[in-house]
Amino acid sequence: MAKPPYIELPFCEPIPILYEDRAVLAIDKPRGWLLVPVNWQNTNRNLQAAINSSISAGDFWARSRNLKFLRYVHRLDTDTSGILLFAKSPGAVEAFGDLFETRRMEKHYLAIVEGVPQETEWTCRLPLAPDPRTIGRMMVDTLTGKECETQFRLLQKKETIALVAAHPLTGRTHQIRVHLAQAGHPMVSDDLYGRVHPRMPPGLRAVKLGYVDPFTRRRVEIRAPIEGFMHEYGFTPSLEQLGKPPAPAGPPPTPPAKRPGSKQDSGRP
Repeated sequence: MAKPPYIELPFCEPIPILYEDRAVLAIDKPRGWLLVPVNWQNTNRNLQAAINSSISAGDFWARSRNLKFLRYVHRLDTDTSGILLFAKSPGAVEAFGDLFETRRMEKHYLAIVEGVPQETEWTCRLPLAPDPRTIGRMMVDTLTGKECETQFRLLQKKETIALVAAHPLTGRTHQIRVHLAQAGHPMVSDDLYGRVHPRMPPGLRAVKLGYVDPFTRRRVEIRAPIEGFMHEYGFTPSLEQLGKPPAPAGPPPTPPAKRPGSKQDSGRP
């Protein structure tokens, strides 16, 4: 039975599946889906609850995979898009969750920020803690906050906004958003740590996960498309940002002459 390369849920376009193996499945999460306990029924945008219902109903995307269980391993904010990793068994939830907990999961994001940073590269290590004055908000707390580290790199800039690569080494709630705000360049349309722009959506996308599979011990890299995200804000992705090597300088080398009876140019690798 052919497996569709997407998840079909109510109230949204099909959600692309970016990567899948026997233990995990990674999707390209759209903006607007919440990752909250499944017993929170105050919204129809609860992603885990919607997936559970779809699996129980035997929808084709799940039935074709013989899926009985799918649980998110980490979280993305509601308005953050990009790679979200799910585990296919409780054992896989534990194994892959441990990769995040022990900082063996490489996480890379693209952020659209207000203003243009003066530095091309910088690291923020301000510790974070929940803000006692506002539920759901984080704040810098140098006394009791948890250690936190994010590496940033300026990629492109315009007059009033810039494209920044963010590599969080820890996994605190709202870490990238708070560290950007503390640098004086909050994420575009951040309703907690910046200001909302009527014509620009929140500008944060998870674009790469890298890890050594805890079961097979092989290296895995999962990437999400970035072209659409960057074009929303008027940026053009480079080959480096797309994860492709630059084209060689100068004319391409002349291929060797084909010898009679050889298998060159056969179309096979």
